[in-house]
Amino acid sequence: MKFRFAAGAFGTALATTLSIGLALAQAPAPAPAPPPAAAAPAAVSIPDAPKPAQSTAWLVMDYATGQVLAGENVDARVEPASITKVMTSYVIAAEIAAGKVNPDDQVLMSERAWREGGARTDGSFSGFPVNQRAPLRDMEKGMAVQSGNDAAIALAEHVAGTQEAFADLMNSYAAKIGMKNSHFVNAHGLSAPEHYSTAHDLALLGRAFVRDFPEAYAYNSIKEFTVNGITQPNRNLLLWRDPSVDGIKTGHHSGAGYCLMSSAKRGDQRLVAVVMGSNSERQRADDSLALLNWGFRFYETHKLYEPGKPVAQLKVWKGKADQVQLGVAQPLLVSVPRGRYAELKPAMEVPKSLVAPIEAGQVIGTVKVSLDGEVVAQAPLVAIGAVEEAGFFKRLWDAFWMWWESD
Repeated sequence: MKFRFAAGAFGTALATTLSIGLALAQAPAPAPAPPPAAAAPAAVSIPDAPKPAQSTAWLVMDYATGQVLAGENVDARVEPASITKVMTSYVIAAEIAAGKVNPDDQVLMSERAWREGGARTDGSFSGFPVNQRAPLRDMEKGMAVQSGNDAAIALAEHVAGTQEAFADLMNSYAAKIGMKNSHFVNAHGLSAPEHYSTAHDLALLGRAFVRDFPEAYAYNSIKEFTVNGITQPNRNLLLWRDPSVDGIKTGHHSGAGYCLMSSAKRGDQRLVAVVMGSNSERQRADDSLALLNWGFRFYETHKLYEPGKPVAQLKVWKGKADQVQLGVAQPLLVSVPRGRYAELKPAMEVPKSLVAPIEAGQVIGTVKVSLDGEVVAQAPLVAIGAVEEAGFFKRLWDAFWMWWESD
């Protein structure tokens, strides 16, 4: 098969290592060029991530790729406590985007919301007066900053009629995000038998919230909020410790322990950390910041290929054009240990024969990127443009040469 690789984000040196697989089986890649005489020293091995002093589950995730850089018990079932309110905020933001509710809506602090989540319940509360209304955006800040259980219930009732119906929305959106091991029965996170999640699912939620609804996410960086003359601080201590931290949410009750999902951005890189089941407010902050610092120190994120830009050019039979350019439909990113970007090995898997017609966007094969023999990123290869079927005589001629080359 005739093919030509186009220049990509890897640059010429890495592009020469790409190989084409015949019938979806990879052929050996050509040997890379020898390193220059003044090659950089070998990368230092990465130390283990700083394990939290006490936790039921923890992880640190690269935001751009969703890759878990380190963690323990990441898929174990845990009680999410008030981190649940991130799911509540996500649903509200999605419903606003769909035009179903409005930030200016007047939300009622119902009797139920006040009794189940107000000041007399010994839980986190916002302080909005019972049977009075407040703008949705203010009620949401009371939930995000003050972790108000009362505000969460009131918002759920406003969006879906009842908290139970709102929980159905939560589970629907969770499934779309890819939270495969989570189930929600309330909007606030107080303990319930069928209310659970995992550290991995919660990190996916935090990542989706930052990506999909940055304006709503920004409420979580507010350090204090005043309702009805009562000012309460944000319980995320990292907002005061590190200027790169801009969220996201704390949680605590007796069954869950002290929990924190945090996120920070330094330069173009963002990380998400989750610590569940810590033994104190201070400890969860200490452990979370240590994980973030470790991730930023030892990993870097790169964009390998941009959508719409050719990765390769392949021979096409029986088409009006003899070649088709292949690329990726979404940006292909990868997180690697710092200093090892140049060691990435890209390769392609494509069919043995490519026959027109080909539609624009049609999946043709796969590009995979490996480090130390392990695939660290992959994406479908799609046709950047269409190739129409040729006329009768061109098809006949190509059929002969396909037969000849297969012999």
